[in-house]
Amino acid sequence: MKVIVFDLLPYGENLDYLKQGPELEWPLPKRHFDPEVAQKTYAEHLAAWELMDTLGYYGIAFNEHHTSPYGLMNSPNLMASAAAQRTKNLKLLIYGNVLPVHEPLRLAEELAMLDCLSNGRIISGFVRGIPREYVVYGVPFSESRSRFNEAWEIISRAWTEEIFSYEGQHWSYKNVAIWPRPVQSPHPPIWIPVTGSKESIEWAGERGFPITPGLVGARGFRQDMVRYYAKCLAAAGHTITPEHLIVGANAYVADSREQALQEAGPSQLYFNRTLFSHGNVLETDQQRKDGYVSAQAHDYVRPENMAVIQNQSRARLRDMTMDDLAKDQNLIWGNADEVTSKLIDEAEAMGTNTLLISMNRGAMPGDQFMEQLRRFAKDVLPALNAHEVKQVTPILT
Repeated sequence: MKVIVFDLLPYGENLDYLKQGPELEWPLPKRHFDPEVAQKTYAEHLAAWELMDTLGYYGIAFNEHHTSPYGLMNSPNLMASAAAQRTKNLKLLIYGNVLPVHEPLRLAEELAMLDCLSNGRIISGFVRGIPREYVVYGVPFSESRSRFNEAWEIISRAWTEEIFSYEGQHWSYKNVAIWPRPVQSPHPPIWIPVTGSKESIEWAGERGFPITPGLVGARGFRQDMVRYYAKCLAAAGHTITPEHLIVGANAYVADSREQALQEAGPSQLYFNRTLFSHGNVLETDQQRKDGYVSAQAHDYVRPENMAVIQNQSRARLRDMTMDDLAKDQNLIWGNADEVTSKLIDEAEAMGTNTLLISMNRGAMPGDQFMEQLRRFAKDVLPALNAHEVKQVTPILT
């Protein structure tokens, strides 16, 4: 199996002291931003990625978010460019560029540059993004899907055609031939994170693009995604394999689960209570009203798994306690044997050979993250690298 570390790169200070109620103010004014904290945060994460390159990890995953201490990767392409110059082996997974809110020709050019700068190590993920990004950029929620589809067509044509022209609803170009072109032919691998909408699953399945079925979440719900994705792949003439799936997990290695909770729990609570919902719309019902999620988006999900979709709320997250974390079976925290066994079990249950591991949610101190990278690489990574998941079929019935 291959292990990619998913790094949200949050602002490196816990800002709960700024709360004047249950939520952190949004938008968060300039006066609360400390450039020294930001500089230190970037330096620590760059050093961590450089360390990963020497420890045998397969890749590092970047992401795009805006106007929040939730993450300081406003441009994942800038971060990948910096990482490309500090590393030699790591795959650089951009997970991903938010297609609907950006000019797609510029993205095609930047990603081609990155593939050249990294000697062909880019994996290009594309996302619709979370509702907050649409508010920030003034893009209507109702245009999300059409903009995503149109942007991908433009990017793919820019990468693969000698010269292309395009007339669309949102963007138009005439007689364009980009320089440089990607190193990888016909273009970098395309991976698609899917939070649950059937339209996204159908889009990826039609094109044979690998997906991440929910970055975190209950196993049953994610297996429903995989079942539906397999049907979409088959309808387009593809056969699902373990290489079609990238499965997310939240892992932390300590001497025991109790110690892991003590060490990583405060950062995870800060992520859940404060960062995850900052300026964002979490509730599915509200997303439907806003036009971001369709009425039929989850009609493939089995009834017993619908609670996962319906249970996303700001109140539930901001009221979480350490006791709640202790009971959370989605947190693969504990000693090395426990973490290894649970990660292999999750990979087999989902039918994947690629794990996307989060281990530093919230404003985890940089030295703690570095030590966790070392410990995971020493005590868990070798067993994962030696294990191979050979089929997806057990969960498809």
